[in-house]
Amino acid sequence: MSPVLVTGGSGYLATHLIAVLLKGGSPVRTTVRDVAKQEELRAAVRRGGADDAGLEVVAADLMSDDGWATAVKGCAEVHHVASPIPPVQPKDPDELIVPAREGTVRVLRAARDAGARRVVLTSSFAAVGYTPKSGAEFTEDDWTDPDTPGLAAYPRSKAIAERAAWDLMTREGGGTELVVVNPTGIFGPTLTTRLGSSALLIKAMLDGTMTVAPRARFGVADVRDVADLHVRAMAAPAAAGRRFLALADGPALSFVEVAAMLRDGFGATRVPVEEAPGPELPRPVIHNDRARTELGWQPRPVRTTIVETAESLRDLGLLDQAPRVG
Repeated sequence: MSPVLVTGGSGYLATHLIAVLLKGGSPVRTTVRDVAKQEELRAAVRRGGADDAGLEVVAADLMSDDGWATAVKGCAEVHHVASPIPPVQPKDPDELIVPAREGTVRVLRAARDAGARRVVLTSSFAAVGYTPKSGAEFTEDDWTDPDTPGLAAYPRSKAIAERAAWDLMTREGGGTELVVVNPTGIFGPTLTTRLGSSALLIKAMLDGTMTVAPRARFGVADVRDVADLHVRAMAAPAAAGRRFLALADGPALSFVEVAAMLRDGFGATRVPVEEAPGPELPRPVIHNDRARTELGWQPRPVRTTIVETAESLRDLGLLDQAPRVG
């Protein structure tokens, strides 16, 4: 059986996806920047209930051609998950935009040249719904305009990278198919102690670091459900050339509402109760009908996702110490 390639293997979503694939019987090859640090990745995969004996780890970097031909060799299926997500927005937008765009194009070309059957790309709701729209109602037909005034570097990078992916595959994709998964904010249990931005937000709420909730309205997707959607998107023949929004069951939330879920469902006592001042924000309506009807996808309730994020931080001992960020 040929291995399935997962890029960015040490990441929040990738560790869950690797565990799911291994438990399903697929050998997995994954890319990291430094193979010498792979033990932490393997430990995360084992926390996900998988035997890491079927996992091969190879070195490849989004900003270099080195290693990608080896990484994709013999892989009919490629999940391109790797993309930079910073805790704070960089001063220079190109710090995010260039690796996101160039890395995506680099992986797709390598997959095409290796004769891969399909690539499933992790994009983001940031590539769909960050340009204001009357009614704030979004489906997979919507696109974020990278030139939207005031648009932050991260949503710009996701919109530009996904456009580049579709443009490349339309022009010169050969026989390789592309499917894109567009999750909203990804929360849920972490398998790794290197916390991403969403887990850091939950930790800040729990330990009292966040005293006032930022003013925002956002969708939530469970990391386990996004991994499941990746697997479904790879398997379904009719998914080729399609985008799929990933959103947990439940409406878009504010951080104050997330804090209330942590207080009521986890017993948290130091979560913020006030929201930062500012104008009332539209609450986006984000549709996940396509993934449900075409792929049979069934996401978890949003309250479950939020509470189990906190439980995983507690179980890993990360609520009593400063986390490593990476």
